[in-house]
Amino acid sequence: MENKSKSTAPKLKRSMTARQMEMISLGGAIGVGLFMGSTSTIKWTGPSVLLAYIFVGIILYIVMRALGEMLYVNPSTGSFADYATEYISPLAGYLAEWAAVFQYIVVGISEVVAATEYLRFWWPNVNAFWSGIIIILFLLLANLVSAKAYGALEFWFAMIKVVTIILMIILGMLVIVLGVGNHGVPIGFSNLWSHGGFFPNGAKGFFFSMAIIVGSYEGIELIGISAGEVANPQQAIVKSVKSVLWRILIFYVGAIFVIVTIYPWDQLSNIGSPFVETFTKVGITAAAGIINFVVLTAALSGANSGIYSSSRMLFKLAHDGEAPKTFGHISKRIVPNRAIIGITSGILIGFVLNYVVSTLNKSMGELFVIVYSSSVLPGMVAWFVILIAELKFRRHNPELMKKHPFKLPFYPYSNYFAFTMLIVIVIFMFINPETRVSVSVGAGVLILATAVYLIRHRKNKSSEK
Repeated sequence: MENKSKSTAPKLKRSMTARQMEMISLGGAIGVGLFMGSTSTIKWTGPSVLLAYIFVGIILYIVMRALGEMLYVNPSTGSFADYATEYISPLAGYLAEWAAVFQYIVVGISEVVAATEYLRFWWPNVNAFWSGIIIILFLLLANLVSAKAYGALEFWFAMIKVVTIILMIILGMLVIVLGVGNHGVPIGFSNLWSHGGFFPNGAKGFFFSMAIIVGSYEGIELIGISAGEVANPQQAIVKSVKSVLWRILIFYVGAIFVIVTIYPWDQLSNIGSPFVETFTKVGITAAAGIINFVVLTAALSGANSGIYSSSRMLFKLAHDGEAPKTFGHISKRIVPNRAIIGITSGILIGFVLNYVVSTLNKSMGELFVIVYSSSVLPGMVAWFVILIAELKFRRHNPELMKKHPFKLPFYPYSNYFAFTMLIVIVIFMFINPETRVSVSVGAGVLILATAVYLIRHRKNKSSEK
């Protein structure tokens, strides 16, 4: 089973294990958004946010099965962008790659800024500028050493987050069912419906929350990018797609279920971090310190995953002639070292600009919040191109599909459903006043990238005549 990719990029070393590949996907999708951003989604939709997480999880399942179907045939680095180029158009592949580069540089900046704030919990007088520089250098070195070193670091980052969420779910259930930490009186499940009902803000709030949930789940497609550097890729892909998806759903839905069951949804804004409160409730007095450590590792993990994935995209863009050739260099350790340095430099520049602007004018902080959240729409590009490419992939390879062991279920209707719902979510992002500016900035980035591509290739065609 072999599909030819149009990319001229040389192959990277297959030094990661399937276990590390799974954790990279988990780490990419379980970020600071779950620990710090869950109150926003609950505010918009109340307890029915549980259904919203499950609903977006179904869309995610379809996207990942579509990607897994193509990856099984051709596991290559930057794979979903390869499929976009081959089965849709070179412009689609170009947009998928540059959208990923933009998304992960922006995410990287925000994660480093967040990490400097978390360090202040233990060292209130630490200089945020220098702690940020040290964090960026640490992540740069981790990525330059080897894909194996990156995989090992990300494995432990993700493990810390996963263990914390599992503990939080177990402890939360003890509070709900046995009344542990509540004087032996079980809290029960009445908070799910006794504060305005299960759907207190109606359908509009339900759809508003989905935009943030999509942003929380973004990063799971890292399976595609890491597939080029994992041993026994076919076996690893099937296992990862099947297990990672259900784990993410359990972690997100399980954690959110505990939060909205223990605490009235309309009072969450007054209690700080629900994770800290849950641990404190059962008598873990060091809860704040524990959760601070976890969100610090979550921030480092998000930046680490971003550097890894976007550097592979930049590496491929260089070999396709869509980025400076220098970024196509491979080091003696078989990693795209100049692409890694390029991405890290982008994060460094963004971090320094953020520090300077926020120091000079505190009110400009809101501007950076908008820029950070503008990565959600470019992050959705990968999901859109995976779904479109899979439709074309099936049509181009009817013989290949007869013996394919890992097909997308209910094709093509499941594909059409996921694509339609993603469009609906984008529309609601424009309707919601709190996400309208951010999604407009993201749309502007995609329009600019398209314009640059069209202008460059029009010039190339003119010079060939």
